Amino acid sequence: MRRKSKVPSEEECLRILREEGVADNVIKHAIRVLGVAMELTNRIRLKGYDVDEKLVAAGALLHDIGRSVTHDVSHGVVGGRIIRRRQLDERLARIVERHVGGGISREEAEKLKLGFIDLIPETLEEKIVCYADKLVDGERRVEFEETLKYFAEKLGTEHPALKRLDELDAFFKKILK
Repeated sequence: MRRKSKVPSEEECLRILREEGVADNVIKHAIRVLGVAMELTNRIRLKGYDVDEKLVAAGALLHDIGRSVTHDVSHGVVGGRIIRRRQLDERLARIVERHVGGGISREEAEKLKLGFIDLIPETLEEKIVCYADKLVDGERRVEFEETLKYFAEKLGTEHPALKRLDELDAFFKKILK
């Protein structure tokens, strides 16, 4: 019989971050992302959507766990490996892997040497954590437009990541109106 995978509590997530050696500023960022993610979750539930609140909370807190190893674009994939090594819920590993930018297509992942995997958020929980992360810069809550401007300056205005970010923003504007 397969062992049931686990979604850790908020307290357990903070312990895991510390055990993995995640820097205090990254943990503070994750706590701020948790607040934004819970705000989004509550608003989305009021619209009649079913959201796994515990999964969103754990995903928000652990989304940057890969930054214990690297701060580059691979931190999501690295974080997914850490989640799997700890035998936590596979849905949590996918949240961690798919939060970078507005997600990373299979073609981009191959070019970036992240593997032959599609890293675009699919589930509502994956999208909530990804979006909440885009609304927080460090510990500061920001407007989505500020994040979009940052990515445009960093990647160029024609980069496909900007389209995915726009689509993510449009998704939430539609369901939250």
